[in-house]
Amino acid sequence: MKTIAPCLLALTLGTSALPALAGDDCDAPVDRWQPRDAVLRMAAAQGWQVQRLKIDDGCYEIRGSDAEGRSFKAKIDPQTLAIVKLKHQGQHERKRLREHQP
Repeated sequence: MKTIAPCLLALTLGTSALPALAGDDCDAPVDRWQPRDAVLRMAAAQGWQVQRLKIDDGCYEIRGSDAEGRSFKAKIDPQTLAIVKLKHQGQHERKRLREHQP
């Protein structure tokens, strides 16, 4: 019984760190967020048609279609407007893009 407690403690500490490892969450302070209009202008510059703009995991999330008419979902960093994640409908692999700057 004595060996179970350290194992449970290690398991608890290990799982509590998991949310911090999520690579597609945004952590910009709200006072540094760009307005929704700026997000819509960035999307238009990409050739995107926006059907929905919401906030998810501290990021802006856009659902829409790209210039080729393909449906997609994108997470946008609210401070820099960089594309954090982009997934096209039917695409199994997610693209994580931190280097893109509008």
